[in-house]
Amino acid sequence: MGVPWELVQVAALVVVAAWRVGGSDFMYENKSDKEILDDLLVRERYDKRLRPTVDGALVVNVSVLLLSLASPDESSLKYEVEFLLQQQWYDPRLTYSNKSRYDFLNAIHHHEEVWLPDTYFIMHGDFKEPLIPMHFALKIYRNGTINYLMRRHLILSCQGSLNIFPFDDPLCSFSMESISYEKPAISYVWKNDEDTLRKSPSLKTQNAYLIQNQTVTCSATSWRGNYSCLRVDLIFTRDRSFYFTTVFIPGIILVTSSFITFWLEWNAVPARVMIGVTTMLNFFTTSNGFRGTLPVVSNLTAMNVWDGVCMCFIYASLLEFVCVNYVGRKRPLHNVVYRPGENPVTQVCTRNMGSDSELVTLLGDKNKRDTLGANEIVTCTNCGPNPCTHSANNGCATEVCVSSLVRKKEPPHPIRVAKTIDVIARITFPCAYAVFLIFFFIHYNI
Repeated sequence: MGVPWELVQVAALVVVAAWRVGGSDFMYENKSDKEILDDLLVRERYDKRLRPTVDGALVVNVSVLLLSLASPDESSLKYEVEFLLQQQWYDPRLTYSNKSRYDFLNAIHHHEEVWLPDTYFIMHGDFKEPLIPMHFALKIYRNGTINYLMRRHLILSCQGSLNIFPFDDPLCSFSMESISYEKPAISYVWKNDEDTLRKSPSLKTQNAYLIQNQTVTCSATSWRGNYSCLRVDLIFTRDRSFYFTTVFIPGIILVTSSFITFWLEWNAVPARVMIGVTTMLNFFTTSNGFRGTLPVVSNLTAMNVWDGVCMCFIYASLLEFVCVNYVGRKRPLHNVVYRPGENPVTQVCTRNMGSDSELVTLLGDKNKRDTLGANEIVTCTNCGPNPCTHSANNGCATEVCVSSLVRKKEPPHPIRVAKTIDVIARITFPCAYAVFLIFFFIHYNI
């Protein structure tokens, strides 16, 4: 009597079920992870074109580990970011029961046969040459969890406020989203809800000064709002010490050096010309050498303001010397002799003694006139119908005096004017430059 066909089918199903539950442990005991994965893909008739079937959207957990940061130069808005991108999701088709050897299967050789999220990078920049191997790790765990780790090297074009360069803080951003699956199909989330990036203990930086980073979800107004998207924000700053030692401190030294001419003699032509011209040429050289590395923009930047104002102060100090030298060489009125520390005064005294007339011209200040003593000229009203002046020890009866003392202020001597200009410049130029420095560094939020 034959066995019914239905019993044969039931027995076959029981054998297959038993093989799937426990028999695979025995069959996979002496096989490599590659061989186990080969059998697993064949047994499940795995199709990498199909997304894993789960209830609701497939959740892809994402985390980023920073490896290195670099910038070509201080004035660039290009930043290179190298990181490890980890993606983790659940695929029930790749569950297995292997209790003997492997906690996970290394599927690096099957990355072209396993379904992977089609993660797309949205950024302002470009990829650097991919590293080999580009897929760093692909692990499949017993419960069907897949851990996909890859290394990426991006060149980001960042956004900076070049109008306040070099005091701006460039913002570099890049986003990740699925290129073909919308939100109902795939949902990207940050693993463990991390709000900042993890940094490698061996993180390397070169001309890239990261001051802040954050991991957020893209806004609904992103370029494709119906796709799940994650964004990374990296905020860098400039090396302030580099610009102070290279630009600002040398500029301050050159400008203040041009003020030294105000303490030299007005007629020290070689020294004052040499200081003025040398400081101007040195500032031109320093400014042009550094300007070649600056980003080219059409609007006014902080560096343009700095260069322009400093050059104006140096040029103004040179013009001040030209004015002082011109004024000091002018011919004085009435050929008055310049005497340091006093103003020229003309004193005329005419004395009438009998038939003789004597014209005495005295040049000097008040102290010199006081030395006349008893011969001091006084006004006399008893000389007749017309008043006159005479010496204090002489009377009107014995001497008729027609004398006069004239104190007349002459225009300042040209040399004195030149020296006065230098004295004023010693105060106004340093004070004005100090005001500019305070305003400049406060305005640009140093």
